[in-house]
Amino acid sequence: MSSRLFQGIINQMRDAVDRTIGVIDDQGNIVACSELNIIGEARKNVIVAGVFNAKQTCVDDYTYTVFESNVHPEFAVFVEGSDEMAHRYSQLIAVSLAQIKANNDEKFDCSNFVKNVILDNILPGDIYIKARELHFNNDATRVVFIVRTAANGEVSVFDIIQNFFPDKAKDFVISINETDIALIKEVRPNVDSKDLEKLARSICDTLLSEFYLNALIGIGTCVTGVKELANSFKEAQVALEVGKVFDTEKNIVSYENLGIARLIYQLPTTLCDMFLKEVFKKGSIEALDQETLFTIQKFFENNLNVSETSRKLFVHRNTLVYRLEKIKKLTGLDLREFDDAIVFKVALMVNKYLASSPVKY
Repeated sequence: MSSRLFQGIINQMRDAVDRTIGVIDDQGNIVACSELNIIGEARKNVIVAGVFNAKQTCVDDYTYTVFESNVHPEFAVFVEGSDEMAHRYSQLIAVSLAQIKANNDEKFDCSNFVKNVILDNILPGDIYIKARELHFNNDATRVVFIVRTAANGEVSVFDIIQNFFPDKAKDFVISINETDIALIKEVRPNVDSKDLEKLARSICDTLLSEFYLNALIGIGTCVTGVKELANSFKEAQVALEVGKVFDTEKNIVSYENLGIARLIYQLPTTLCDMFLKEVFKKGSIEALDQETLFTIQKFFENNLNVSETSRKLFVHRNTLVYRLEKIKKLTGLDLREFDDAIVFKVALMVNKYLASSPVKY
């Protein structure tokens, strides 16, 4: 692709430049030239002279200028001559080809295409057209992970994750902002959610053990088809935000496992306020002290079992019963009754949700 692109531009420039001009790759092979008969010729002396280690070099009466900003440039322009005019021609052609190559790479870059899809920067009708143009595998099953770390100028999380998943034809690593990296991972159909969480755990553990970075990872659902990637991306975002509200002790949150928290997160705040007022008609939830809230939490964790909860709290059974009666008196809800316990559990989550003011996507 690059060779044809370069040759097309060189052909257009041939009449404007009264010298032999062309492009050489990092192996010393001429890949495009105004003199068609020398295309494919190898110039190993150019490599020996270190042309790709400097911005501009003169070798055997030719001026060479690399035109990529990569650490290891792949191409350089050459112009016949070593005079001032050759230097200028070489620089001008290098600037032109660098911009043209950058635009072409972006146009035919699958990572850039996937980024536009998940960020809704491409019209729905254009997605499949572009996918066919890029020969993008539309039948593969993929899932989106969002890896969130604190901004750190010393360590490139993007590079680290890209090294984890080097197969750029199947897996795409995309920088969303200074804290979030999206990993679009190709997986086998019907992959188990535990396997996805295991993969996320390995990423977290590596970042922590080798780079001392704490990471949060949100996992979307597995989807088939490029258009559905945007949904998996949004689900991974929601998983992170909901986890920040309801599962603060977890650093890996899967959208599939959010349960009732996902429903609460989608409710309007006005509806949540109305619900709390209806549930706590006798008194506000703020009237419950920290000890009482901790008792409630343990009671729920032990499946409303009074004996087991009192044992875990290291209190007498009658003490726990007294506390539950106190809660009933304050709120009108008896947590020993299943229906009341459900209402109270949801009310606690709704209250936590309102207190967090989470960001919506």
